Amino acid sequence: MDPIAASFLPPAPLLGAFLAASVVLAVTPGPGVFYIVTRSLLQGRAHGLVSVAGVAVGNLANAIAAGLGLAALFAVSAIAFTVVKWAGAAYLVWLGLRALFGSGTAHAGGVAARSLGLIFRDGFLVALLNPKTTLFFAAFLPQFMSPGGPHAAQAMTLGTLFVAIAALTDTAYALAAGRAARLLARSGALQRGSRILSGGAFIGLGLFTALAGPRTVR
Repeated sequence: MDPIAASFLPPAPLLGAFLAASVVLAVTPGPGVFYIVTRSLLQGRAHGLVSVAGVAVGNLANAIAAGLGLAALFAVSAIAFTVVKWAGAAYLVWLGLRALFGSGTAHAGGVAARSLGLIFRDGFLVALLNPKTTLFFAAFLPQFMSPGGPHAAQAMTLGTLFVAIAALTDTAYALAAGRAARLLARSGALQRGSRILSGGAFIGLGLFTALAGPRTVR
């Protein structure tokens, strides 16, 4: 391994263990996965894939924050943690209320159409406003870091690898849900009550985010 790369990555056996653990954790559904699946089911594959990108960038920001030590703030300050957590939950509830009562041009599924840029922003904020993700990175990544290497650089490198793996598994979820959405749309199942389904899903996800334990990070 290149000496420079070696300073940012653990030895091969430890790196292999990290990759295996990351795949297992990435495929485990959490708020981010539920958000992506909901977008894909109710608004189609394109919206789901853009949500994957937004969630990935938000998770990457959390990984960088953990590497820079922001997780330490959340660990010692219950107020900071609670403020960010409830901000994220409130944002999800607001998305649900907007879907239920907002105005907009509906697409074939009946859900108000939105630009892909706004969908990306929503996914980014949903992931970013989840302080449990930053705490997760702070607890998970050090188990696979070399003691002699630069702490922050290793944390950011491993965090980036984890986000990339999660983006791949999230893409699989989005594609599967997008395909299911097309099948349901043909039968008319999504066209009936899709606004209620969308709003209820986001409100429920907001409540889940607010009340879920610290292990539910994605």
